[in-house]
Amino acid sequence: MSDFKTCLPQEIADNPFNLIGQDWGLVTAGNSEKLNTMTVSWGGVGVLWNKPVAFIFIRPQRYTFEFLERGDKFTISFFDEKYRKALAFCGSKSGRDHDKPKETGLEPAFTGDGTPYFEQARLVLVCKKMYAQYLNEESVIDRETVLPNYNGDYHKMYVGEIVEVLKK
Repeated sequence: MSDFKTCLPQEIADNPFNLIGQDWGLVTAGNSEKLNTMTVSWGGVGVLWNKPVAFIFIRPQRYTFEFLERGDKFTISFFDEKYRKALAFCGSKSGRDHDKPKETGLEPAFTGDGTPYFEQARLVLVCKKMYAQYLNEESVIDRETVLPNYNGDYHKMYVGEIVEVLKK
């Protein structure tokens, strides 16, 4: 973690609409013995319950979902554009069948409590889970926009308090 410095969430200079939606990020959960990661392109950052938060959406069939369900923390790591190919791999291949860090060259690193992130990241949000809930058809208001994204396999939304920000 020597290349990283800690900052407050309010000191993140990135455009929040670019972070998750355009730049992508890797959501990572697990520990030093076993972890998994995947790209996340739906979510955002903001304030909820008087806390700085990040929220992400993960389908239950994704391998990373199992790791998110087991632990109380996750990270979202953001990278420079030169890592786009590695991010694409992490978003299109399953950790059930591939060792993503080994196959992409991304080096796992760990916070003081063992929460995984990646050494090559330029920005890392360390999040403590606060709330999780499945999206459902009954709650959809804009059916024309939302429903074409689903075939009964609704994402689960995770809201995490941003408890630490690491940036290079």
